[in-house]
Amino acid sequence: MAWTIIVGTMFGRLVTSMSIPFLAIYLTGTLGVSSVQTGLIVAASSLAGVSISFYGGYISDRIGRKKVMLVSVFCWAAVFFGFAAASEIWMFFVVNVLNGLCRSVFEPASRALLSDTTPPERKLLVFNLRYAAINIGVVFGPILGLRLGSAQSTAPFAVAGVVYILYGLVLVAQFAAHRSVLQTAKNAAAPKIREAFAVTGRDRIFLPVLIGTTFCVMGYGHFSSTLAQYLTLTPRIANGRELFSYMLAMNAAVVLIVQYPVVKTVSRFRPVVPLILGCALVSVSLLLFGLAQGIAMFLVGVFIFTVGEVLMFTMMDVLIDRIAPEAWKGTYFGTIGFNNLGSVAAPVVGGLLLDRFALQSGFAVFAPLALITLCGLPFLLAAHRRLTHRERAEGAAAVQAAKNVL
Repeated sequence: MAWTIIVGTMFGRLVTSMSIPFLAIYLTGTLGVSSVQTGLIVAASSLAGVSISFYGGYISDRIGRKKVMLVSVFCWAAVFFGFAAASEIWMFFVVNVLNGLCRSVFEPASRALLSDTTPPERKLLVFNLRYAAINIGVVFGPILGLRLGSAQSTAPFAVAGVVYILYGLVLVAQFAAHRSVLQTAKNAAAPKIREAFAVTGRDRIFLPVLIGTTFCVMGYGHFSSTLAQYLTLTPRIANGRELFSYMLAMNAAVVLIVQYPVVKTVSRFRPVVPLILGCALVSVSLLLFGLAQGIAMFLVGVFIFTVGEVLMFTMMDVLIDRIAPEAWKGTYFGTIGFNNLGSVAAPVVGGLLLDRFALQSGFAVFAPLALITLCGLPFLLAAHRRLTHRERAEGAAAVQAAKNVL
């Protein structure tokens, strides 16, 4: 079952990355939509996702992963066909809202299912295989999208719709073959919605992680929104669309190259530490994008950004799995989706700065974005201190219990 999700994630991200990342370029360059309007359309997906992500994970704890995943994956396929048929600005807004809803229901349930079906000693490997699968798809997706004309046409979205239908059919077969393994917490003791809000809201480690990663996700979101539009608008860079496609592919390729050594190194530390380092590196890369005058510095910025991305996201699922109570896995994986408020803010704030400064100064666009990203560090440092204290206390209690038994 885990391999089905991992391979399905790879193909799903392949077709998604050949279409969705070009949406901002298509709207701005082909339809002539303003940067602010484009930012609002792109942000609509994340805003919708934030509004439903908690409920997506919570519902999977209540009624089971199977129902949630199957309904959402087939609805997601329909959304991509909607993108292919869209011709008006309002249509893109509506289908991108639905895109965010489907993603934020399906992904928490699928990550919780991976946690349910994977032995504890293999969870780091499985979560990182999932992340590697995402980036294998993203290596080839943008280049394929460029060849298919994703910056000038919505036809590639129909291909994505077909792939998600096939993914859903494979899931149907897999669920039928693994019924006994896929039982979830659907019983009288299942958590109530009010209780679920209270548990996550009182968690003194989870809450600062949520706030801190919101700033991290905001910094990360500027790559596919603000940077994409900046390269299209700035007169300093020729062939900005093509350059962005290769930057996307480089981003995914570097992830695949550095992921194993980075994960092997940082797995020795508590999982908040990589988030702290990643947040700092993403901020530095945004600053470099603002200072860049040629392709070479943009590529250096992509490399630094990618290492920061790996540090932030390879350990994110491991961290949530580590701090979530066993009966609340889906709820915690869903609630962390509230950090997509950063993705909501990124294209809007970036669009405002682009409209004002894109033609004059890249530094004036990206320096404020770098500073905002750094605002996540104090919250992540607080979470690190609290997790360290909790695990030391638990270790001391375990030692004391062992002494009492003896």
